[in-house]
Amino acid sequence: MLTIIDKYILKRYLATFSVMLLMFIPIGIIIDVSEKINFMLENKIPFVEIAIYYYNFTVYFANNLFPIFLFLSIIWFTSKLANNTEIIAILSSGISFTRFLRPYIIGASMVSVFVLLMGFFVVPAASEGFNNFRYTYLRTGGKEAMRGDDTDVYRQISDTEFIYVNSFNTLSKTAFNFSLEKFDKEKLIYKISASRIKWNPKSKTYTMYDYTKRTVGVNGDKIEKLAEKEARFSFDLEDLAPVVYIAETLSLNKLINFIDKEKKRGSSNINVYLVVLYKKFSVPVSAFILTIIAVSVSSMKRRGGMGMNLAIGIALAFAFVFFDKIFGVLAEKSSIPAMLAVWLPNMAFGILAIYLLRNAKR
Repeated sequence: MLTIIDKYILKRYLATFSVMLLMFIPIGIIIDVSEKINFMLENKIPFVEIAIYYYNFTVYFANNLFPIFLFLSIIWFTSKLANNTEIIAILSSGISFTRFLRPYIIGASMVSVFVLLMGFFVVPAASEGFNNFRYTYLRTGGKEAMRGDDTDVYRQISDTEFIYVNSFNTLSKTAFNFSLEKFDKEKLIYKISASRIKWNPKSKTYTMYDYTKRTVGVNGDKIEKLAEKEARFSFDLEDLAPVVYIAETLSLNKLINFIDKEKKRGSSNINVYLVVLYKKFSVPVSAFILTIIAVSVSSMKRRGGMGMNLAIGIALAFAFVFFDKIFGVLAEKSSIPAMLAVWLPNMAFGILAIYLLRNAKR
């Protein structure tokens, strides 16, 4: 049963976390608007589309930065408790430090369940809307309007076939600069290319524009050219989308099924999809680890007061996010197992949490 102190701490835990989100999300939106306002005006994007985009942006932004928001909110209100000598009073009454942690763990459990459910159902839909808007409206002349994004997709769809597209428009279901190559071992059999390829939902076919097929022959190549050609292919529409973009937009069951399908194809991008899958489970667990670290760091009075606690907290929070991103990229780009790469930051900071907790108990 929760005591008055438990309810007090739990209320502060959830309220401070909510306020932290409400404070930083508008800042994120303002920064995003300032970067993209010119492209929005140039492309005459409807206000409704912009409003939907910023709803999706809010969910996407909050989910990605949730560990930092949670960590800083706990550091903030626990430091205030320590500076007001409330923690000393609580512990002096005979309550152990472990018992003092109980409302924090309950709060972390509530936040973890919420983040887990969001990651399974809400975040994929928001991610799809967020990416759809970027790839549909914020592109100029086939080049990403935002710096640093590369939309080229080169994928293996079977043991002998490879496809490439330069960019993909989700609303019109059209890919640009398409090519399909078929090999027999290392020998090219034929190559199909088109300036763009459009999916036809009713007939389940693709229409290629400026179609060219080059068939390699012993005595010379055979070339077929048409202004427009309709055909059926073995790949799915989602195969034309950027790799991470696909995984981020799928709910849990769809993502698992998609990974199974890609494994059977022998896809080289499996680790990218596995990183997205495992993070759905690792991020909620990090709520417990970061909660213990934050309480252990900020429950003692320091000479620098709350400012020192916040400085330590910010450093640890960004270190966690940094290692999480680094190991995620390593899993995608190297042979490091995806599960190990995703869970390693939690393991490392989990050990740190145990060490800091033992010191705080003293």
